[in-house]
Amino acid sequence: MKLLRVGPPGAERPALLDQGGTLRDLSALVDDVDGGLLADAAALDRIRAAAGAGVLPPLDATGLRVGPPVGRIGKVVCIGLNYHGHAAETGQATPAEPVVFLKAADTVVGPDDTVLVPRGSVKTDWEVELAVVIGRTARYLETDEQALAHVAGYAVAHDVSEREFQIERGGTWDKGKNCETFNPLGPWLVTADEVPDPQALSLRLWVNGELRQDGHTSDQIFPVAEVVRYVSRFMTLYPGDVINTGTPAGVAMGQPDPKPYLRPGDVVELEVEGLGRQRQELKGA
Repeated sequence: MKLLRVGPPGAERPALLDQGGTLRDLSALVDDVDGGLLADAAALDRIRAAAGAGVLPPLDATGLRVGPPVGRIGKVVCIGLNYHGHAAETGQATPAEPVVFLKAADTVVGPDDTVLVPRGSVKTDWEVELAVVIGRTARYLETDEQALAHVAGYAVAHDVSEREFQIERGGTWDKGKNCETFNPLGPWLVTADEVPDPQALSLRLWVNGELRQDGHTSDQIFPVAEVVRYVSRFMTLYPGDVINTGTPAGVAMGQPDPKPYLRPGDVVELEVEGLGRQRQELKGA
Protein backbone atom coordinates (compact mmCIF):
# COMPACT_ATOMS: atom_id res chain seq x y z
CA MET A 1 0.00 0.00 0.00
CA LYS A 2 0.92 3.63 -0.49
CA LEU A 3 -0.17 5.51 2.63
CA LEU A 4 -0.02 9.27 2.92
CA ARG A 5 -1.36 12.28 4.80
CA VAL A 6 -2.93 15.25 3.06
CA GLY A 7 -4.08 18.69 4.11
CA PRO A 8 -2.71 21.77 5.89
CA PRO A 9 0.24 21.43 8.28
CA GLY A 10 -0.96 20.08 11.60
CA ALA A 11 -4.36 19.11 10.19
CA GLU A 12 -3.47 16.34 7.75
CA ARG A 13 -5.91 13.50 7.15
CA PRO A 14 -4.97 9.89 6.35
CA ALA A 15 -5.20 8.76 2.74
CA LEU A 16 -4.21 5.98 0.36
CA LEU A 17 -3.04 6.11 -3.22
CA ASP A 18 -4.67 3.18 -5.01
CA GLN A 19 -3.20 1.13 -7.84
CA GLY A 20 -4.95 3.28 -10.40
CA GLY A 21 -3.42 6.47 -9.04
CA THR A 22 -6.60 7.71 -7.33
CA LEU A 23 -6.31 9.32 -3.92
CA ARG A 24 -8.63 7.69 -1.36
CA ASP A 25 -9.81 8.97 2.02
CA LEU A 26 -9.02 6.79 5.04
CA SER A 27 -10.62 9.07 7.65
CA ALA A 28 -13.55 6.72 8.27
CA LEU A 29 -11.20 3.86 9.06
CA VAL A 30 -8.28 5.40 10.97
CA ASP A 31 -7.45 8.66 12.68
CA ASP A 32 -3.96 9.05 11.22
CA VAL A 33 -1.02 7.30 9.64
CA ASP A 34 1.27 7.07 12.65
CA GLY A 35 3.06 4.60 14.86
CA GLY A 36 -0.20 3.40 16.38
CA LEU A 37 -1.56 2.42 12.98
CA LEU A 38 1.71 0.88 11.77
CA ALA A 39 1.84 -1.37 14.83
CA ASP A 40 -1.80 -2.48 14.40
CA ALA A 41 -1.88 -5.38 11.93
CA ALA A 42 -5.66 -5.65 12.14
CA ALA A 43 -6.15 -1.98 11.21
CA LEU A 44 -3.78 -2.33 8.27
CA ASP A 45 -5.69 -5.41 7.13
CA ARG A 46 -8.95 -3.42 7.26
CA ILE A 47 -7.39 -0.78 5.02
CA ARG A 48 -6.20 -3.43 2.57
CA ALA A 49 -9.64 -5.03 2.50
CA ALA A 50 -11.40 -1.71 1.94
CA ALA A 51 -8.97 -0.79 -0.81
CA GLY A 52 -9.46 -4.16 -2.48
CA ALA A 53 -13.24 -3.84 -2.28
CA GLY A 54 -13.14 -0.41 -3.89
CA VAL A 55 -15.23 1.23 -1.15
CA LEU A 56 -12.84 3.99 -0.08
CA PRO A 57 -14.16 7.43 -1.11
CA PRO A 58 -11.99 9.38 -3.58
CA LEU A 59 -10.35 12.68 -2.72
CA ASP A 60 -9.88 15.55 -5.14
CA ALA A 61 -6.12 16.01 -5.26
CA THR A 62 -6.35 19.41 -6.97
CA GLY A 63 -4.45 21.92 -4.85
CA LEU A 64 -4.27 19.47 -1.96
CA ARG A 65 -1.04 19.63 0.03
CA VAL A 66 0.75 16.35 0.72
CA GLY A 67 2.22 16.25 4.21
CA PRO A 68 4.76 13.89 5.74
CA PRO A 69 3.42 10.33 5.37
CA VAL A 70 3.90 9.58 9.08
CA GLY A 71 2.48 11.65 11.92
CA ARG A 72 3.74 12.03 15.48
CA ILE A 73 7.23 10.78 14.66
CA GLY A 74 9.17 10.03 17.83
CA LYS A 75 12.67 10.36 16.43
CA VAL A 76 14.61 10.49 13.20
CA VAL A 77 17.80 8.43 13.29
CA CYS A 78 20.33 9.12 10.53
CA ILE A 79 23.24 7.12 9.16
CA GLY A 80 26.19 9.13 7.86
CA LEU A 81 28.72 8.13 5.22
CA ASN A 82 26.78 5.01 4.29
CA TYR A 83 27.57 4.85 0.56
CA HIS A 84 30.97 3.87 -0.79
CA GLY A 85 30.76 6.62 -3.42
CA HIS A 86 29.84 9.33 -0.94
CA ALA A 87 32.63 8.40 1.46
CA ALA A 88 35.09 8.48 -1.43
CA GLU A 89 33.94 11.85 -2.79
CA THR A 90 34.33 13.48 0.64
CA GLY A 91 37.79 11.97 1.15
CA GLN A 92 36.82 9.96 4.22
CA ALA A 93 37.63 6.38 5.09
CA THR A 94 34.93 3.73 4.90
CA PRO A 95 33.41 3.56 8.41
CA ALA A 96 34.04 0.37 10.36
CA GLU A 97 30.62 0.76 12.01
CA PRO A 98 27.57 2.84 11.06
CA VAL A 99 27.89 6.55 11.84
CA VAL A 100 24.74 7.45 13.79
CA PHE A 101 23.28 10.88 14.54
CA LEU A 102 19.80 12.21 15.28
CA LYS A 103 17.51 14.74 13.69
CA ALA A 104 14.70 16.30 15.68
CA ALA A 105 11.25 15.15 14.57
CA ASP A 106 10.21 18.76 14.04
CA THR A 107 12.59 19.02 11.07
CA VAL A 108 10.20 16.79 9.12
CA VAL A 109 8.00 18.56 6.56
CA GLY A 110 6.01 17.50 3.52
CA PRO A 111 7.69 16.39 0.29
CA ASP A 112 6.86 19.59 -1.59
CA ASP A 113 7.01 22.07 1.29
CA THR A 114 9.39 25.02 1.20
CA VAL A 115 12.91 24.38 2.49
CA LEU A 116 14.41 27.33 4.36
CA VAL A 117 18.07 28.25 3.92
CA PRO A 118 19.24 29.17 7.44
CA ARG A 119 20.29 32.73 8.22
CA GLY A 120 24.02 33.06 7.73
CA SER A 121 24.25 29.83 5.74
CA VAL A 122 26.90 29.55 3.05
CA LYS A 123 26.96 25.74 2.64
CA THR A 124 23.42 24.37 2.52
CA ASP A 125 23.63 20.96 0.81
CA TRP A 126 21.30 18.31 -0.59
CA GLU A 127 21.09 14.57 0.20
CA VAL A 128 18.55 12.16 -1.29
CA GLU A 129 18.00 9.19 1.01
CA LEU A 130 15.97 6.03 1.50
CA ALA A 131 13.98 6.34 4.73
CA VAL A 132 12.97 3.30 6.76
CA VAL A 133 9.84 3.56 8.92
CA ILE A 134 9.64 1.27 11.94
CA GLY A 135 6.47 -0.77 12.53
CA ARG A 136 7.26 -2.77 15.66
CA THR A 137 9.18 -1.93 18.83
CA ALA A 138 12.78 -2.99 18.24
CA ARG A 139 15.32 -3.74 20.97
CA TYR A 140 18.56 -5.70 20.61
CA LEU A 141 17.64 -7.36 17.35
CA GLU A 142 19.94 -10.26 16.54
CA THR A 143 19.42 -11.09 12.87
CA ASP A 144 18.79 -9.31 9.59
CA GLU A 145 15.53 -11.24 9.27
CA GLN A 146 14.34 -9.87 12.59
CA ALA A 147 15.36 -6.38 11.54
CA LEU A 148 13.38 -6.42 8.30
CA ALA A 149 10.37 -7.87 10.14
CA HIS A 150 10.29 -4.68 12.22
CA VAL A 151 10.11 -2.40 9.17
CA ALA A 152 6.65 -1.03 8.34
CA GLY A 153 7.71 0.54 5.07
CA TYR A 154 9.89 2.96 3.16
CA ALA A 155 9.79 6.56 1.97
CA VAL A 156 11.85 9.23 0.24
CA ALA A 157 13.78 11.52 2.57
CA HIS A 158 15.78 14.67 1.87
CA ASP A 159 18.46 15.00 4.55
CA VAL A 160 19.18 18.70 3.98
CA SER A 161 22.47 19.70 5.63
CA GLU A 162 24.40 22.90 6.36
CA ARG A 163 28.04 21.85 6.04
CA GLU A 164 29.66 24.83 7.77
CA PHE A 165 27.36 24.39 10.76
CA GLN A 166 27.93 20.63 10.65
CA ILE A 167 31.71 20.53 10.35
CA GLU A 168 33.27 23.91 11.09
CA ARG A 169 31.37 25.27 14.08
CA GLY A 170 33.01 23.35 16.92
CA GLY A 171 30.44 20.72 17.74
CA THR A 172 28.61 17.62 16.64
CA TRP A 173 26.89 17.17 13.30
CA ASP A 174 23.59 18.16 14.93
CA LYS A 175 24.21 21.87 14.30
CA GLY A 176 24.08 21.37 10.55
CA LYS A 177 21.30 18.82 10.49
CA ASN A 178 18.50 20.24 12.65
CA CYS A 179 17.60 23.54 11.02
CA GLU A 180 13.88 24.00 10.41
CA THR A 181 12.46 22.22 7.32
CA PHE A 182 15.64 20.15 6.93
CA ASN A 183 13.90 16.76 6.51
CA PRO A 184 11.24 16.66 3.77
CA LEU A 185 9.64 13.19 3.87
CA GLY A 186 7.29 11.43 1.46
CA PRO A 187 5.13 11.64 -0.56
CA TRP A 188 4.11 8.12 0.48
CA LEU A 189 4.88 5.46 3.01
CA VAL A 190 5.16 2.37 0.82
CA THR A 191 4.54 -0.70 2.94
CA ALA A 192 7.35 -3.21 3.19
CA ASP A 193 5.51 -5.90 1.26
CA GLU A 194 5.83 -3.73 -1.87
CA VAL A 195 9.61 -3.36 -1.46
CA PRO A 196 10.97 -6.91 -1.54
CA ASP A 197 14.60 -5.79 -1.65
CA PRO A 198 15.56 -2.37 -0.22
CA GLN A 199 19.04 -2.86 -1.70
CA ALA A 200 17.64 -2.76 -5.25
CA LEU A 201 16.46 0.85 -5.48
CA SER A 202 17.80 3.75 -7.52
CA LEU A 203 17.98 7.27 -6.03
CA ARG A 204 18.22 10.53 -8.00
CA LEU A 205 18.31 14.23 -7.22
CA TRP A 206 18.23 17.29 -9.47
CA VAL A 207 19.04 20.94 -8.68
CA ASN A 208 17.45 23.47 -11.03
CA GLY A 209 16.91 20.64 -13.52
CA GLU A 210 20.52 19.38 -13.45
CA LEU A 211 21.04 15.79 -12.31
CA ARG A 212 23.36 15.88 -9.30
CA GLN A 213 22.90 12.48 -7.63
CA ASP A 214 22.32 9.21 -9.46
CA GLY A 215 22.91 6.35 -7.04
CA HIS A 216 21.68 2.94 -6.00
CA THR A 217 21.07 1.37 -2.59
CA SER A 218 23.31 -1.55 -3.59
CA ASP A 219 26.21 0.86 -2.92
CA GLN A 220 25.33 1.13 0.77
CA ILE A 221 28.17 0.19 3.09
CA PHE A 222 25.71 -1.04 5.72
CA PRO A 223 22.49 -2.43 4.18
CA VAL A 224 19.08 -1.59 5.58
CA ALA A 225 18.72 -4.77 7.64
CA GLU A 226 22.13 -4.29 9.24
CA VAL A 227 21.38 -0.63 9.98
CA VAL A 228 18.11 -1.45 11.77
CA ARG A 229 19.73 -4.28 13.72
CA TYR A 230 22.72 -2.11 14.66
CA VAL A 231 20.69 0.90 15.79
CA SER A 232 18.47 -1.32 17.95
CA ARG A 233 21.55 -2.12 20.07
CA PHE A 234 21.95 1.51 21.11
CA MET A 235 18.38 2.80 21.36
CA THR A 236 14.86 1.43 21.35
CA LEU A 237 13.09 1.94 18.06
CA TYR A 238 9.34 2.50 18.28
CA PRO A 239 6.59 2.29 15.65
CA GLY A 240 6.64 5.46 13.59
CA ASP A 241 10.33 6.17 14.15
CA VAL A 242 12.26 6.98 10.97
CA ILE A 243 15.78 5.97 9.92
CA ASN A 244 17.44 7.93 7.10
CA THR A 245 19.91 5.45 5.65
CA GLY A 246 22.50 7.73 4.02
CA THR A 247 23.08 9.41 0.69
CA PRO A 248 24.93 8.39 -2.48
CA ALA A 249 27.69 10.39 -4.17
CA GLY A 250 26.96 13.73 -5.79
CA VAL A 251 26.45 16.17 -2.91
CA ALA A 252 27.66 19.75 -3.23
CA MET A 253 30.37 19.17 -0.62
CA GLY A 254 31.96 16.58 -2.93
CA GLN A 255 32.10 18.86 -5.99
CA PRO A 256 35.11 20.90 -7.19
CA ASP A 257 35.39 24.50 -6.07
CA PRO A 258 33.39 26.65 -6.26
CA LYS A 259 31.00 24.16 -4.73
CA PRO A 260 27.39 24.65 -5.89
CA TYR A 261 25.73 24.97 -2.49
CA LEU A 262 22.03 25.75 -2.39
CA ARG A 263 20.70 29.32 -2.35
CA PRO A 264 17.23 30.86 -2.02
CA GLY A 265 15.44 30.48 -5.33
CA ASP A 266 16.91 27.07 -6.14
CA VAL A 267 14.58 24.15 -6.88
CA VAL A 268 15.47 20.62 -5.74
CA GLU A 269 13.72 17.52 -7.06
CA LEU A 270 14.43 14.00 -5.86
CA GLU A 271 13.09 10.48 -6.12
CA VAL A 272 13.64 6.93 -4.96
CA GLU A 273 12.55 4.15 -7.28
CA GLY A 274 8.95 3.14 -6.53
CA LEU A 275 8.64 5.51 -3.57
CA GLY A 276 7.64 8.73 -5.29
CA ARG A 277 9.10 12.13 -5.98
CA GLN A 278 9.67 15.37 -4.07
CA ARG A 279 10.04 18.98 -5.20
CA GLN A 280 11.14 21.86 -2.98
CA GLU A 281 11.68 25.55 -3.65
CA LEU A 282 14.24 27.13 -1.35
CA LYS A 283 13.67 30.42 0.43
CA GLY A 284 15.58 32.38 3.04
CA ALA A 285 14.71 31.72 6.67
